[in-house]
Amino acid sequence: MQMREEQGIYLFCAIQTHEKQTFGTVHFKGQVREVFTIHYKDAAMVATVVPMEIYHPNKDNLMMHQNVISSVMEQMDTVVPISFGNVFNSEADVITLTEKLYPQLEKLFPQIQGKIEVGLKVIGKKEWLETNINQNESIREKKKVVQSKSEAAGYFDRIQLGEMAKDFFQSVQNEIKTDIHEPLLPLAKAFQINNPIGEKMLLNATYLINREQEETFDKKVNELHENWKDKVDFKYTGPWPAYNFINIKLRVEEKEPS
Repeated sequence: MQMREEQGIYLFCAIQTHEKQTFGTVHFKGQVREVFTIHYKDAAMVATVVPMEIYHPNKDNLMMHQNVISSVMEQMDTVVPISFGNVFNSEADVITLTEKLYPQLEKLFPQIQGKIEVGLKVIGKKEWLETNINQNESIREKKKVVQSKSEAAGYFDRIQLGEMAKDFFQSVQNEIKTDIHEPLLPLAKAFQINNPIGEKMLLNATYLINREQEETFDKKVNELHENWKDKVDFKYTGPWPAYNFINIKLRVEEKEPS
């Protein structure tokens, strides 16, 4: 006789509501599953029933998780995202968790109500960066010195050249912050500068904005892109829930599958 698979409760996000809600269905682990809410006071966890196991953050699973959160955002004004892979034994355990988190949620809900996150990455075009660095007289002279020496003799010159290139890149990043990042700040409620990814990235920022400001913010980003499009590429993403502006972390005891 085949044993019945033990079921658990998978969490997507928290919302502020007293009313029981459903958010359609999700296709997960080969089945169509209902997405519903579990409540404590005015805090509700958006959840679904899944086999009790550890889930790996592969592309399909992450996309499923994000799609559910995006669907909830279309209907709800206040959404607190929960990281991928949190599964609990029962609804009672989810209620206990929500009760423990409630003091944080109670403060957080009004802070993010009606707000969304958007991201902006600015990547320098290779030709523009190379042209600019080659126009720097000090760097040009140092390159000539390095090229005129043997590898051993030019060791410290190469180190100096690397430092000069780093300083140049920093100056370009500062220019981007002044000309692109700072004009966006009056339209944002908060912002975060993240570490660049890759050597050509000049800005990696996220902004918390009011939903009703989204069109105005988009327009400003497009205007800035028009001014810089020959020099840089923009990667503008969102709307997202306020991932970069929420510090709630769930502590989940992992349960090995039987």
